[in-house]
Amino acid sequence: MSGAVRGAVRDDEARRRRKERRTALAVRVGGLVLRLLARTWRIREVNREPSQALRDAGRPVVFTLWHGEMLALLWHHRDEGISVLISEHGDGEIIARVAESLGFRTVRGSTSRGADRALLGMSRVVQRGGDLAFTPDGPRGPAHTFAPGALIVAQRSEAPVVTLAVHARRCWRLRSWDSFMIPKPFARIAIAYGVPEPVCAATPRDAVEQVPRFEALMAETARAARR
Repeated sequence: MSGAVRGAVRDDEARRRRKERRTALAVRVGGLVLRLLARTWRIREVNREPSQALRDAGRPVVFTLWHGEMLALLWHHRDEGISVLISEHGDGEIIARVAESLGFRTVRGSTSRGADRALLGMSRVVQRGGDLAFTPDGPRGPAHTFAPGALIVAQRSEAPVVTLAVHARRCWRLRSWDSFMIPKPFARIAIAYGVPEPVCAATPRDAVEQVPRFEALMAETARAARR
């Protein structure tokens, strides 16, 4: 190995270690700030009973939520063992580690890149009786656009879809593609749960055709949270 090659390898390793240190620091700081902030929130649930009854009976569900509303939901559903699909790119590593520190299981991948592998991993979770959570507009948007991955998994596994929505009267919004919501200290937060809806489709292709129906259900659940 030439000196130039060895130097390039060392540089790559140094960059990797710096990135790992930055990621670890962001996870520690982000997790601490979230815990301190979230303990002040006052959360009210709207219509959780139907979906919780299924879960209590050992029947898995597929939750869908918009990417920009995930923070309050990560906190509220901590330590429930729900599996979430997290992108392997961008800020996905930080989100994955924070989610794992809150008791979530993670499946790495994307429904836009490497979709087959990601959906297969999520389907296996349901087959083992686990609950899932999807951000159908993630990881890069457009915001509030429902990608069909969650419906394909629900169709394959025969698990119902439960739409989620979050409303906070007092919050910060990041200047990101999803207008990421961070409820302010002592904010009143409403988390609404849609009625569990089966994906009545014979094939995954048929499931994709139901995207408009579930986009409408997401909008309906958002209205329930705002009320």
